[in-house]
Amino acid sequence: MTDAEREAIKAHFIAERGYWRPWTETLLQTAPGFVQQYADYAGYPARTGPLTPRMVELIYVGLDSSSSHLFESGLTTHMKRALEVGASHSDIVDVLHLVAVQGVASVCQASDILAELSGAAATSPAISPALQARIERLGDAHALALNHLARQDPGYAKVLLDFIEKGRPDHGLTPAERCLVQLALHACFTAFNPDAVRQLVRSGLSMGVAVADMQQAIQLGAHLAVHGTALGANVFRQVTSGLAT
Repeated sequence: MTDAEREAIKAHFIAERGYWRPWTETLLQTAPGFVQQYADYAGYPARTGPLTPRMVELIYVGLDSSSSHLFESGLTTHMKRALEVGASHSDIVDVLHLVAVQGVASVCQASDILAELSGAAATSPAISPALQARIERLGDAHALALNHLARQDPGYAKVLLDFIEKGRPDHGLTPAERCLVQLALHACFTAFNPDAVRQLVRSGLSMGVAVADMQQAIQLGAHLAVHGTALGANVFRQVTSGLAT
């Protein structure tokens, strides 16, 4: 392959993905077909579908900042891009608030299992009407099956709901946008939670979120897997150049 052909692939990659890093340069020299085809594959769900560039970038902010991924360089790229395409500071902080809530879905599911196997489901006290009303108002929208947890520890359920309701910025995402960000987080292979996905899809459909919007949000998470490739390519470069210790 000629230098001009490699430069064309590089330009195509930058146009599709918005960045160029040492790992992409390594693969451009050793496997240019990978770089070409990855740009098409990863770029497709970002540029094809009904979500706006702002929404795509906000979803990427959530995925890269999630505690299941913590990919700082990607987060920097997508946060800058989100601001460039119209996201507000409140939008970004709202996404980060949803990232902070992500782990509670698993706590709720584990509490359900504990209640089932211990028999606590049959003996725990009833939830107060006020707390039950808050659970019904907020739980489904955040994929939180809180009933068993709230019966075992109503104080925890209360402070959690306070954080969900009062911890987010006043002027951030719409309910539909929050649903899409959470769906992407729970559908991503780094923290796949099928029960949460089901709850969020039901919630999204109930508020009129289009199937195509949800499908695109789900697809945006798959190519986070390339960050493993990036690590491997960087180590490959070090090993083959004699820099590895």
